[in-house]
Amino acid sequence: MKKNISDTEMLEKLCKFNTPTVSNVVATYPKKKNFYCLGIYNQWKDRWYTDQSVRGIFPEKGSRAGYAFTMVVTVPGLKNSCPRISREEYVEALYNAKKPTIVVCQQLYPKNILDKAGLFGGQTNSLFKACGVVGVVTNGPSRDLDEIALLDIQYVLSGITPAHGDFIIKEVNVPVTVASMNVLPGEIIHMDMHGAIKFPSNRLIDVYSNIDKYSEEEEEKAAALINSKSLEELKKIW
Repeated sequence: MKKNISDTEMLEKLCKFNTPTVSNVVATYPKKKNFYCLGIYNQWKDRWYTDQSVRGIFPEKGSRAGYAFTMVVTVPGLKNSCPRISREEYVEALYNAKKPTIVVCQQLYPKNILDKAGLFGGQTNSLFKACGVVGVVTNGPSRDLDEIALLDIQYVLSGITPAHGDFIIKEVNVPVTVASMNVLPGEIIHMDMHGAIKFPSNRLIDVYSNIDKYSEEEEEKAAALINSKSLEELKKIW
């Protein structure tokens, strides 16, 4: 392996793989050591990947990997809607977040609001672009997809809607839960059309080191299955 490789180079490498492949290295097959799975999480019990309530909105943009900047938004006047931070504090925190940044936003809205709150539109994504954001994971819908697409920011979200109402930024850089995935500030997020996963930043070197070996074994196995000539051969490969 290349010596003194930077975190940026490792993240760029992971962006060449889809999120399911990275998830396999992180935790999917912990008992298959030859598959180079790290077993960082319990596959079913730990909340380390998103569920089917969200999806990648720009399949053509491929994968993104970066450091989680977490935030919580809600509507004014709700119980437990405080504390809140100012928009100036929010911009400062986002600007100073570790790069490349992936915004993970938990929308604490009542159900009748959550499904129609197109929270992040063109103006917000212009701010995101200026602050080094490469992806957004959130449990609500968004809008202005034509403008977002031009800014080359990947999105995992619940859907699309044309508008939203007044909201407040409740907290930033706190633990959040989005689509069954628990995220701490600074954790690594990998995302694409399938959704998103997370893993601790101190395991980045391990995921990076195993991804090629895992992918190569998978490709070899798939080729062997396709080229098999008999049932017995299929059983042996599988």
